[in-house]
Amino acid sequence: MRDHPDTKLIIIDTLQRIREVGGEKYSYASDYEIVTQVKQFADQHNICVMLVHHTRKQAAEDCFETISGTNGLLGAADGAFIMHKDKRTDSNAILDVVGRDQQDQRLRLLFDNDRCLWQLTGSETELWKDPPDPLLETVAGLVTMDAPEWTGSASELIDGLDGIDVQPNVLTRRLNVGADRLWNEYSIRYESSRSHAGRTIKLTLGNSHA
Repeated sequence: MRDHPDTKLIIIDTLQRIREVGGEKYSYASDYEIVTQVKQFADQHNICVMLVHHTRKQAAEDCFETISGTNGLLGAADGAFIMHKDKRTDSNAILDVVGRDQQDQRLRLLFDNDRCLWQLTGSETELWKDPPDPLLETVAGLVTMDAPEWTGSASELIDGLDGIDVQPNVLTRRLNVGADRLWNEYSIRYESSRSHAGRTIKLTLGNSHA
């Protein structure tokens, strides 16, 4: 890292090459400690460190239980990927994904022999998305290309929303919470300001950056 400070990814192939050989080689404590040290190094330098490790031959109901060693390895890591095939010669594979900052997923892969690359062919678990919010959808309907800006009070905004029956303070609170979503999904910038006349809401249609 001192020689290459712009490094963003380090791959260690395999984990065993950096482990100390000792009497507690396969204990939960030693497994947890080695991954913890690597994670601390990654966090310190703000990089990603990928540890390549083996699975054991014994089958298990949960594929992550086939990771060689104890649960300490997975317990200390931010996430894990397990790639497995029915047969060694198969060109189809499954990549199972778990982690603290990502949805559990099962990805289906196909090996492209001409390009020597694995290609994604499908996903059994779609990434989680927020369910539709009727309030945000209705608010978004007020701001269009023909009328790219709306300004008024919370009460005036409620009067213009068909089928939405909320109190002005509740509307303002929900818009404050949903401001990022209003921009990311509808490209509408929400602003709220206070003056002697009261609180004013401003909705402006902008260019999506998603």
